[in-house]
Amino acid sequence: MGFGWQELLIILVIVALIFGTKKLRGIGSDLGGAVKGFKDSIAPEEDATDKPAEKVGEEKQEIDK
Repeated sequence: MGFGWQELLIILVIVALIFGTKKLRGIGSDLGGAVKGFKDSIAPEEDATDKPAEKVGEEKQEIDK
């Protein structure tokens, strides 16, 4: 037997009352940043050689301006 939506809602309300919404928001943003950092670290790095030649030229022109 698992948790239904009603039980999860009750648990969420109790956690919100204990910690407060500002603390939970901070924890959520910290957790999101950690997940994003982890994904960025395991993603393959893109080199300039992977880009099409015309896009590399466009970026070079933007830098020169």
